[in-house]
Amino acid sequence: MYSKDRQLRQVQETSLKLAKYFSDFCDKNGLLCYLCGGGAIGSIRHQGFIPWDDDLDFFMPRADYEKLMDLWKEQENNDRYILLRASGDYNDRNSFTTLRDKETTFIKTYQKDLDISHGIQIDIFPLDIAPAKTYQRKIQKFWALVYAIYCSQQVPQNHGKVLARLGKVLLDLAPSQLKKYHIWKYAEKQMTKYRSQDTGFVTELCVGPRYMGNVYPKKDFLDSKKVAFEDTELPIPVGYDNYLSTVFGNYMQLPPKEQQVAHHETVFIDPENTYTKYKGVYYLTNKEDK
Repeated sequence: MYSKDRQLRQVQETSLKLAKYFSDFCDKNGLLCYLCGGGAIGSIRHQGFIPWDDDLDFFMPRADYEKLMDLWKEQENNDRYILLRASGDYNDRNSFTTLRDKETTFIKTYQKDLDISHGIQIDIFPLDIAPAKTYQRKIQKFWALVYAIYCSQQVPQNHGKVLARLGKVLLDLAPSQLKKYHIWKYAEKQMTKYRSQDTGFVTELCVGPRYMGNVYPKKDFLDSKKVAFEDTELPIPVGYDNYLSTVFGNYMQLPPKEQQVAHHETVFIDPENTYTKYKGVYYLTNKEDK
């Protein structure tokens, strides 16, 4: 929970700058992206941020998601914004892509022992083709779980004892980072093997267990439309109403007051100063971390 409304607003303003920069980059390169989750709800219900929300997330079709990193490396020379994705030699315990502002600080609890960029971020998730048959979708979700556990290299938290035990067993089977990398690349290949098929459905897989395996009509995500968002415009899926209704029910209704809180657990936030100022103070504080 934020100690000051001003700080939350500063985080939102930085997130919005990142989102606009990212959206403009996608437009320039013919890549499809759209707000999802709370950002999409906010765009319709509030014409901007949900008042208590602290971030913005995007979906991209898998093909565009995979082009993104290469195009970014080729074209971007912005020293402030950094696009990050897990690889053989980099891990930030995320199974998706993040775009971060290096001149700010937003240290999440599950990353406090990592020597990474801890700037304010937006999250970018791929949408994959969902197979037509129910049993195939269950197998696909299994591989997505394997991918998430080995890619993030951590035991799932707050998702039940069964999943926590599964995560621990799987991670113990591959103690080295290299082995974990090879396994999650194999799992990624298995869960995305339907990419050349036109089943009429898409799914989100590189997310937490709560949404993992959600299936939507492909037509809802064939294109985007720009809508007012704060003082600019940002893209949302053309089928936003069906998508949001499927996931959130009556998304135009405000949740109970006790649920109107930011959901990220953080160690420390400073929207005005770079995270490097706090190395050894709020992150990498244990000797074994350094």
